[in-house]
Amino acid sequence: MLDFVGDIKATGVESLAEQVTALEGVLTDKDEVVLRLESGGGLVHAYGLAAAQLDRLRAAGARLTITVDKVAASGGYMMACAADHVVAAPFAVIGSIGVVAQVPNVHRLLKKHDVDVEILTAGRYKRTLTMLGENTEEGREKFLSDLARTHDLFKQHVGNRRPQLDVEAVSQGDIWYGSEAIAIGLIDEVGTSQALLAGYLKQDLKIFEVSLEKPRRMMDRFGKGVTLSLDRVLDRVLERNVESRWQQH
Repeated sequence: MLDFVGDIKATGVESLAEQVTALEGVLTDKDEVVLRLESGGGLVHAYGLAAAQLDRLRAAGARLTITVDKVAASGGYMMACAADHVVAAPFAVIGSIGVVAQVPNVHRLLKKHDVDVEILTAGRYKRTLTMLGENTEEGREKFLSDLARTHDLFKQHVGNRRPQLDVEAVSQGDIWYGSEAIAIGLIDEVGTSQALLAGYLKQDLKIFEVSLEKPRRMMDRFGKGVTLSLDRVLDRVLERNVESRWQQH
């Protein structure tokens, strides 16, 4: 059993990768990995990497089940659809298969105050939309083209992992609750993670929770008692040095 709570940058992906690496060597086709997932999505490249880590679990031969108690939207659903089986609570938010970007622009404000901004690039599309310079219609069109290309890759990712799903019908950025999502194939079962695990316990299955702990420093392992003891040792060493100096004089 693993846990992943995602933020906009998917900062937990490094820890997830280490957990997957630890499991790869011991998983068999008789094992099942349950990932409790909670994420509203974020950066495409970060969540793409997180989904790729989950693909490693399936490649290792284990069955992957993902449970969603609250939300698996956008990048969160990119991860969820990597599972063999997706379980979501009745009011969990599912879907949002789309791409969004926003770029604030203060060019008119700068121009009002006689501030010029020069943006120099090598490559026609190195910068399409900017925050400071004047944006062009050509730049907007290229930016929209890039968004559409990213959206197409997202849809391909979902379609490859859930071939029974009508991807075009669910990829306009809409969200569904778990009780609705099952009817259109976004998930496979309505339920909570607690109910799923309780069912496994009734079957006398062994459940192991996997987590990573950073190695503690030696001082932390022994606690304050040792710190005090070391302080006393240092005090004694200092006392002996002082005594020896007095004896020399």
